[in-house]
Amino acid sequence: MEQRLANMPSCLVGMEACVGAHHLSRQLLALGHDVRLIPAQFVIPFRKSHKNDFRDAEAIAEAVLRPTMRFVPTKTVEQLDLQALHRARSRLVSERTAVANQIRAFLLERGIAVRQRLRSLRQALPDILAQRTDVLTPRMTHMIEGLMRDWHHLDARIEAVTGEIEALVAADEACQRLMSVPGVGPIIASAMVASIGTGAAFRRGRDFGAWLGLVPRQISTGDRTVLGRLSKRATAICDPC
Repeated sequence: MEQRLANMPSCLVGMEACVGAHHLSRQLLALGHDVRLIPAQFVIPFRKSHKNDFRDAEAIAEAVLRPTMRFVPTKTVEQLDLQALHRARSRLVSERTAVANQIRAFLLERGIAVRQRLRSLRQALPDILAQRTDVLTPRMTHMIEGLMRDWHHLDARIEAVTGEIEALVAADEACQRLMSVPGVGPIIASAMVASIGTGAAFRRGRDFGAWLGLVPRQISTGDRTVLGRLSKRATAICDPC
């Protein structure tokens, strides 16, 4: 792909913002092409009938020429590194939650109820395993002890990844500016920088608020305006764009 486009005059190149798109975008920008990445959900309305490669390409070519189309800025290598850390941390947190929920379910099946939240379960488990041998068989006790070891391993991994994120935040000026906002810590600040960089893609603060989902869901027709609850469709960490 790079060799083919290297021998072509500078032109407009439209691509869906997907895995590998930012790498290819940087390569084509270095060759002098005008590259525009389009979120996949904005390409779908231009695709006719069934999905195949030809119709996907046709839809992208149509979408990239729309004057009101919104594009995804090409991410730097540093942004992708930071985003990868957040995705890894998010997966580890999900796995830890799954382990805790499984322990809680096993205990509840034996008539042992534990309060919600990881801290409550963490504090209660040692006493439960030591004192509730009347309802916990040796096999179940061994099973829960193994799950606890998994839990501790995930804790260590999450702490390590979080420490790496905090180290990057300490050296990043944009993250430090975001952290000057009350309530914004290293995780939120670094997630925002990984997703939008300097924020130059937004013309004003209201556009940024709309991207976060801080606007009501609108279902309007004719002269009747219906506003619902906040959409909350923020995608700062998990959005593949």
